[in-house]
Amino acid sequence: MNDVKTVSDRLEALLREKGVSLYEHSEAQTEKRELNTEKADFTLYRTIFSGSVSVSVIMDGKKGSASGNDLTEDGLKKVVEDAITGALSSMPDEANAIAEKQEPETFHAGPWDADMPRFYTCLTTLFDTIRQEYPQVNLLQAIADHTRMHRIYRNSSGTCFEQFDAAYHVGLEMSGSDGEKNTGIDYAGISLHELDTPLMERGSIRAHLEATEKSLHAVALPGKFEGTVIFTPDCLGSFLDMLASNYLTGSVIMEGTSQWLNRLDEKVANEKISIALKAEDPRIVELSPITGDGYRAENVTIMEKGVLKSFLLGLYAARKTGRTVTRNSGSALVMEAGDTPLAQMIASVKKGLIVGGFSGGHPGANGEFSGVAKNSFLIEDGKILGAVTETMINGNLEKVFQDVVALSSEQICDGNTVLPYMASKGIVISGK
Repeated sequence: MNDVKTVSDRLEALLREKGVSLYEHSEAQTEKRELNTEKADFTLYRTIFSGSVSVSVIMDGKKGSASGNDLTEDGLKKVVEDAITGALSSMPDEANAIAEKQEPETFHAGPWDADMPRFYTCLTTLFDTIRQEYPQVNLLQAIADHTRMHRIYRNSSGTCFEQFDAAYHVGLEMSGSDGEKNTGIDYAGISLHELDTPLMERGSIRAHLEATEKSLHAVALPGKFEGTVIFTPDCLGSFLDMLASNYLTGSVIMEGTSQWLNRLDEKVANEKISIALKAEDPRIVELSPITGDGYRAENVTIMEKGVLKSFLLGLYAARKTGRTVTRNSGSALVMEAGDTPLAQMIASVKKGLIVGGFSGGHPGANGEFSGVAKNSFLIEDGKILGAVTETMINGNLEKVFQDVVALSSEQICDGNTVLPYMASKGIVISGK
């Protein structure tokens, strides 16, 4: 028993046979065609089939959940029984609920039938271009695939969503080498629906290759100063994740630790900042049309010109706090571009860094952060002087988004997010 519709119907029957009146379940079947390389030489081609199911039930206000990848009759019975057992052993909570009924809908995205010969050609072209244009970059590994998924979501309210989703993915692992000089390992990845644009020009692949090659001549940064940091889109994505975790998600709202707890519809960031989660956007491949709570996803404005417009709350957190549920739980994040070209942003920096990545602990409740600036380049008097190592940055997360100097007119889309470069002042930069 591995047909998605058959599995879905059987789960419905099993839940009703057990007398469960409040439930939701999801079942998916995935087919992945994967190409692997080592040092730009193809070493593996395989097709992987997988299936999964998840079930949540609510009984007398008590919730239990279970999941598995055994789609046989016995496997489905076990998932249902485990979910029921989990509910019976949990504590009742009035905030536990199932999303209300929505009209049935089917979602289609991406090329269901893979063009693997063309994909292979695109990859070989990418590898040849890297060898020619970036001879000091070692492509350690590349993992590329076409993945398609058929998924059904149903709940006891009568909602039934069906999803057919397919996309190509490319992930690169690289390092620089010049004689005895070597860099650390860097990564770049993209998701795409079509193969018309060369892979080299997708997302930030070229930027990662250039940064890796230039990092061969990195030097230790001496001293300590307060300056301007230009966050690359990749690094900005990490800081946006920290921002959401610190101030917007259900856990910090329920715990009351968010410093923005009572600041909805108030200005919390620079007026240049507008951020949204997208349910539909032609630039983004990894869209999630169904939320984790079983809602049809909608476009959600998180921040508009610095004004906080929405928290990121699932159904449980929304009911627990008496707030509005966020009908989008995907990663399709878009920050609106600014009006300053990147070259002009760099030229305006008296002293600071371009930071390509950040490695550090999670900020405290007060937003204070400290960590290592990765793939970073020193700027003085509007000029990039070169790569630096052993460099720390620290500051306050909220102030990073308040003290924005500029956003770039360029945006980078890797298939998951659409983000500009962001320059913020007043960040402490420390070398040896």
